[in-house]
Amino acid sequence: MNKPIKLEDTLRHFRDINGRLTVLTGAGISAESGIPTFRGPEGYWTVGSREYRPEEMATYAMFSRDPWEVWAWYLYRRTVCKNAKPNAGHMAIAEMERIFEDHFRLITQNVDGLHLKAGNTEGRTFQIHGNLHVLRCGKDCSRQLFPFPDRIGNKEKNEPVTEEEKELLRCPVCQSIARPHVLWFDEYYDEQYFRAESALHWAGRTDLLMVVGTAGATNLPMQIGGLVSRNPGAIFMDINIQDNSFRRLAKNHPRGFVLDGGSGENLMKILSIWKSIPI
Repeated sequence: MNKPIKLEDTLRHFRDINGRLTVLTGAGISAESGIPTFRGPEGYWTVGSREYRPEEMATYAMFSRDPWEVWAWYLYRRTVCKNAKPNAGHMAIAEMERIFEDHFRLITQNVDGLHLKAGNTEGRTFQIHGNLHVLRCGKDCSRQLFPFPDRIGNKEKNEPVTEEEKELLRCPVCQSIARPHVLWFDEYYDEQYFRAESALHWAGRTDLLMVVGTAGATNLPMQIGGLVSRNPGAIFMDINIQDNSFRRLAKNHPRGFVLDGGSGENLMKILSIWKSIPI
């Protein structure tokens, strides 16, 4: 009977060979910074007498129909994200990039920007759902991304967009309404905006996939999980507080590991193992 593979031994060997590391993160890691998932009670939004779910608000169709209600929702979301701070999990992942350098890639579904705030670099971070702190033209007059206007401050929930803010939320090129740089539910992944092809290409060559705080509810992350699950030589690790689609892939993988609990504590333990190895 084969001896069970120990996680610490596997991590030490991975560090010794300087393997290619992919970290895939979702809402769970940012929840530890106090950011709601917005699929719960915090996500609902009242327009007139009707409440809308996030899946209804976060669509191009809704933006086309009622852009300033969508913007009010996103300005509130951005306020929550802007005022949040990276937690121990974010900091551990940033340190992992410093250790593995160009053998590291972060693929994040989070639009809050906390990974970049913690110290991860844009070049090695695939923000596959976009970033709330960036704008682009709502009419697609160009493919440029624009910084968020500094003069727009914090917004309360259900607080309407002011006339001054409407003027600031304009495309600098054509002056039509700008939109948040996020992937909406009725849109598709692409390479230019969301680096989808780059994420899949890297995942196909990775030696370790570390899934943190995501349940696998969207297409591209599950494609990434599927790629690695079919590679028996890779390591597949799921770090989550509950059962999910990635956990089932990890349990069925010959080099799969499951770590129950929050991201901060588990990622710091992994980081401490790698930092204890002399270079």
